[in-house]
Amino acid sequence: MITTQLIKKTPSAYEYPLILKQIIQMPLYMFPDKKIYYQEHVSYTYQTLYKRISALANVLKDLDVRPGQTIGVMDWDSHRYLESFFAIPMMGAIMHTINIRLSHEQIVYTINHAEDDVLLVHEDFLPIIEAVRNQLTTVKHIICLSDSPTPAEPNITIVGHYDTLVEQAPETFDFQEFDENTWATTFYTTGTTGLPKGVYFSHRQLVLHTYGLLSIFNTMNSQAKLSTDDVYMPLTPMFHVHAWGMPYLCTMLGMTQVYPGRYEPQRIIQLIDSKQVTFSHCVPTILHMILNHPCIKDVDLSKWQIIIGGSALPKSLCQAAMDVGINVYSAYGMSETGPLLTVANLKSHMITDKSKSDQIAIRCKTGLPASLVQIRIIDPDGNDVPHDGISTGEIVARAPWLTQGYYKDEDNSESLWQDGWLHTGDIGTIDEEGYLQITDRLKDVIKTGGEWISSLALEDLFLQHQSVSECAIIGVPDQKWGERPFAMIVLKPEYKDKTTPDDIRSFLLNFAKEGLITKYAVPEKIEFVDTIAKTSVGKINKRMLREQWRSLNRIG
Repeated sequence: MITTQLIKKTPSAYEYPLILKQIIQMPLYMFPDKKIYYQEHVSYTYQTLYKRISALANVLKDLDVRPGQTIGVMDWDSHRYLESFFAIPMMGAIMHTINIRLSHEQIVYTINHAEDDVLLVHEDFLPIIEAVRNQLTTVKHIICLSDSPTPAEPNITIVGHYDTLVEQAPETFDFQEFDENTWATTFYTTGTTGLPKGVYFSHRQLVLHTYGLLSIFNTMNSQAKLSTDDVYMPLTPMFHVHAWGMPYLCTMLGMTQVYPGRYEPQRIIQLIDSKQVTFSHCVPTILHMILNHPCIKDVDLSKWQIIIGGSALPKSLCQAAMDVGINVYSAYGMSETGPLLTVANLKSHMITDKSKSDQIAIRCKTGLPASLVQIRIIDPDGNDVPHDGISTGEIVARAPWLTQGYYKDEDNSESLWQDGWLHTGDIGTIDEEGYLQITDRLKDVIKTGGEWISSLALEDLFLQHQSVSECAIIGVPDQKWGERPFAMIVLKPEYKDKTTPDDIRSFLLNFAKEGLITKYAVPEKIEFVDTIAKTSVGKINKRMLREQWRSLNRIG
């Protein structure tokens, strides 16, 4: 950085900190009576939300929670989680959103590694904590969360039940101001390789991320538009990258909010219908599950806008969603990026000049960089590759909200931030219009005969076959070519016993004839399976698939 002339500060001037308590102020005076819902059990106003945030802070203060201490949360998507999103960091403590889908050993590791002092645990997860309580080295207090008006007493010592404690606590709290670089949240990557890695974010980063979301969803003439009139329901777990930061944005905008609890397709669809939900976000697996549920035919989805992230949005799934009126499109980020990097915004001329079917290719792209985000595609030597939609390289990024490292892991932190750019580990292209397109993960790209094959591109083509419900492509060892693509297919129920691997392969060869892929990219081996392994956040777990393949073939 160059040396510049800094502004002079009047001694009495106040340096306003970007901290989370600032973003909840507007809805309190603009929309005090807007509602927060939890399933069909709970309904209260924004005024009550703030009172409960204050009460939770008082509960934690009475447990001697001090600034800098860490509070772990294990809950389904609920109003309690929303209260924790604000109360814990607003009092200067650190919120650790615990991934409830990790193994018991990994949950113990993350709680101990984060040095959690207090745990807020839903009764559904108490058996896990009961089984490992003597392994938790820093936890002093446990609060039980329950949906029952008369919750059962657990087999371990607890401070009390969340709702009882909150209802009995004072409804006002003096939330002090502090340095905007104060640590606000932490959570752990899903650990597909090695132990989970802890990422962490400051108040300043979360506030700027919220405004980054605001700029991309509220300022452009695009299909990606949100307003204070929207009704929000997250379908990305709140433990996963702050539910993509959307609860902070939607609270700041004073939206009506609906929290679904445990993800059950029928309940989700009923809530979309009964609460008139207009905005959600999820991984492709969740959307696929909803679209294939029988009661979907009875619900009007024409006002529902949904962002797909976590994995690529297949064109076939995009088409199926648009066929029932859903406004669907992609966004991209990762745990380390907090997560916002890009959104597949349609440019103004694309909205007017392209039909809905022609828009699908754009909606399924990785997208355009958000405000304050810089994206580069670099070759192995760190040089930029041309923005021609063909030349590939690793995606690296800068933005003001990216994690500054991995907690207690200097070596991996330096690798993440090599040369001052965050290395995503994703391979992609940028086209002439500026759209990013991920072609694969570095570790998932298939190297065959000196050429690279994108597993994501192949999967997208497989999913266009009418019989294919799910698909995963991995590279497997080949004596002649080094690696060859191997396809695992889950067939739609109505096509079982009617479709063969040769049918699928012939379908793929037609794309080769059209020049969309090379002939050598078409897998020789296609296997029909009942299920495909997924990570704790619903992504296809290719590491596990490769391990299963090696085990079955006795390799390695």
